[in-house]
Amino acid sequence: MINILLVEDDKDIVVNLKEFLNNEGYAVDYVSGQSAAMKKLEENHFDIVLLDISLEEGNGFATCKAIKAQYRIPVIFLTAFSDEFSTVTGFDIGADDYISKPFRPRELISRISNVLRLTGNMGKTVKLGEVIIDTEKGTAMKNNKDLFLSALEYRLLLVFINNKNVVLSRAQLLDALWDVAGDYVNDNTVTVYIKRLREKIEDNPAEPKIILTVRGMGYKVEI
Repeated sequence: MINILLVEDDKDIVVNLKEFLNNEGYAVDYVSGQSAAMKKLEENHFDIVLLDISLEEGNGFATCKAIKAQYRIPVIFLTAFSDEFSTVTGFDIGADDYISKPFRPRELISRISNVLRLTGNMGKTVKLGEVIIDTEKGTAMKNNKDLFLSALEYRLLLVFINNKNVVLSRAQLLDALWDVAGDYVNDNTVTVYIKRLREKIEDNPAEPKIILTVRGMGYKVEI
């Protein structure tokens, strides 16, 4: 499970965001200021920090600098400050991404997944039936044999893992594949890679038990 530290002083945002992320399968802890954030990081393991600029104590820029000076942990600014100066400053001090409020919930999930993938901070292992995915090493094994997933197959598998029990439309999967491919992919690509992934991870690809088709809606993985 991915552990998130939310550093935010708006209680309404904390409640809503924590509920949403919990429902998506993330574990979320939260604090309202810089000192409390550094104490949490000292005492607990977190995979990523979601950080506002305006805090109850301290500020997001100083907090980000302090985090990056002591820990190898990705930081995403999640803030109402959308001006160019704030955005550039955030990246200059080491932020891994910068998202302006208001934001679309599904976009946030995608950006979190992308940052975790790029920083290699996905956690450790996830088991899907007989398939064991080591997200630190970027490998997928079945019956102690490497499945030798391609970059797009592995990316697709990570998207499902980070959206467990959530029905993902073909459009959402297409966006995820396009992002990692770095070039144009079409709707047929989703079909092709779902088929290839099933052939590698399912006992019987014709009757999948891991990647399920939700007729008329998309696909989902149940963990």
